[in-house]
Order: sequence, then structure tokens, then C-alpha cells
Amino acid sequence: MYNARVKNYQKEALKTRVAGADRYEIIQMLMAGAIEKMVMAKVSIEKRHLEAKAEHLSKASAILEALRGCLDFDVGGEVTENLYALYSYMIDRLIDASVQNDPAAVEEVSNLLKEIKSAWDAIPYDVREQTLRNAGSDANVG
Repeated sequence: MYNARVKNYQKEALKTRVAGADRYEIIQMLMAGAIEKMVMAKVSIEKRHLEAKAEHLSKASAILEALRGCLDFDVGGEVTENLYALYSYMIDRLIDASVQNDPAAVEEVSNLLKEIKSAWDAIPYDVREQTLRNAGSDANVG
């Protein structure tokens, strides 16, 4: 009963956080969520909890697919193409990790995503604000 209440509270807190977030913050939350799921998957593999492993890897893969799907090829150019390829590679590696019960593959993907997240987190706030303003005015043009 207690766990259900805690989970419900966490779910509601996340909904509130997402509702007040801009696109940059949502991407940060998605990346953090994927990293968290990979940590849990790695522990599950090491403890031979295969059902939990499958659930965590599935969720991490779904987040990576969502991140890949958010890429804007019109704006990002070569960087976007490289990110698309990297996200695809990471998804493939998580499939390998699941099939082979390989915690090292999960760690590899987690480290790659941590590097991407670190770069994302380093984007200055004023650059984020300008980008969001430009995106908003572009949406109103057409």
C-alpha cells in the first residue's frame, strides 16, 4: 500500500514537472529517465532478474526512440544526422544487451547518453530562450 502511494505521488510530481517544462527540459528529463532505466537494467542483469531487465531495457529503448524521433533534420544538419545514427546504434546495443544479458553493453550505452546529456545540459540558458522564441515565431508565421 505504501509503495503504491509513493509511486502515485512520484507520477503526479513528474506530470507537474513536465507540464511546466520547455522542450529543452523535457529532453533533459527523457535523457535522465533513460539513464536511470539503464542503471536499473544493468543491476537486473547482474542479479539475474530477467523480467525486470526486459522491462527496464524496453523503457530505455522507447525513450531513445522518442529522442531520435524528435530530431529536426531541417535545422540540425550533420549534427542531427550523427545523433540519429548514434541513437540508432544505442538502440541496437540495448537489444544486444537484452539478448546476451550483457551489462557491459548497457554501460556503454549509458555512458554515450551521459555524454550527449552533458552537452545538452551545457547549452546556455539564453541560447535556449532565443531558440524557443524563434521556434514560437516560426510557428506563427505560416
